[in-house]
Amino acid sequence: MSSQVKAVEVFKFSVIGTDQKQDLVAVEEPLEIRIGYGATNYRQQKSLAVTMRTPGNDIELTLGFLVTEGIIESFDQVESIKHCNDVGRTEEKENIFRVELKPDVVFDFQKLQRNFYTTSSCGVCGKSSIDAITAKCRELSSDWRLNSELIYSLPEKLRKAQRVFEHTGGLHACGLFSRTGELVLLREDVGRHNALDKVIGAMLLKSFLPLNDFIVMVSGRASFELVQKAALAGIPIMAAVGAPSSLAVSLANDCGMTLIGFLREERFNVYAHAQRLKSINN
Repeated sequence: MSSQVKAVEVFKFSVIGTDQKQDLVAVEEPLEIRIGYGATNYRQQKSLAVTMRTPGNDIELTLGFLVTEGIIESFDQVESIKHCNDVGRTEEKENIFRVELKPDVVFDFQKLQRNFYTTSSCGVCGKSSIDAITAKCRELSSDWRLNSELIYSLPEKLRKAQRVFEHTGGLHACGLFSRTGELVLLREDVGRHNALDKVIGAMLLKSFLPLNDFIVMVSGRASFELVQKAALAGIPIMAAVGAPSSLAVSLANDCGMTLIGFLREERFNVYAHAQRLKSINN
């Protein structure tokens, strides 16, 4: 956890006075993702994205990002993944990952650039980008249903597992749960999208994709990008502590995802595909 938090000097103000002491904040650093692709005798390298993240589980984050951008579907498509050695200082190397894809992995990099959208406040740019992303999402199907009591139990399990949040209060969490409600995996990050990518990347390394037997819960709101990422990983149920956006609801409806919002204090709203949930009376 030492790379994920940093001690800073703060002045604490209250009605009884002012005090100066150390406090812990979440670390935020850039991660650049580069890919090598193409035929064996004609390899190309491109810088794909830079995302601001909390260091830790960087290989998972990188692989999860490639899955949720529709570039790979399995770890078998990856030749190698490692820090870049052709940059300067050590700290720079630690923030740059290069992924070599197998020669038979084919994608249109120019199309990817045109449809690529940032995972910050800029959001998705234009209807054509939304249509392109929606088209990539797999249609989700599952023949199992959940009791509402199981859903009620998820927030407390997520909170108890958040190690770094406990010290800083400044990280988002993403938890992957089994259909019986056990917490399988949790990742934290300053970015909601990064936490989800880390979870998906971890499961990719275990060859568990698609994740059609799992529930995902996020600690904030349910945005379009989170629903898109979960859908590409095959997750049929997403629960969020906060509200969903209109685009998130629309995409969840289109791809067959059960979307739950405002999950807190033994209550929640279902915004899409409520047929997977059963109350105490049915």
